[in-house]
Amino acid sequence: MPKTFKRGDHVSWNSEAGRVRGHILRVHTGDVDYKGHVHHASADDPQYEIKSDKTDHVAMHKGRALRLLKS
Repeated sequence: MPKTFKRGDHVSWNSEAGRVRGHILRVHTGDVDYKGHVHHASADDPQYEIKSDKTDHVAMHKGRALRLLKS
């Protein structure tokens, strides 16, 4: 079973620039068109929309790419 997170959770993930931290803005449980690409999601395997703590960059990731951080 994939990890599940909720809106507001503080998480981190790997990017090309290294480890990034941010807060979950939205949880998508259906396919979503994001930046010109369809990201597949379901209730059992959602996609998470996350805003970086340091920049205004918003990323989309599955739960398996995220780590929950202590607030």
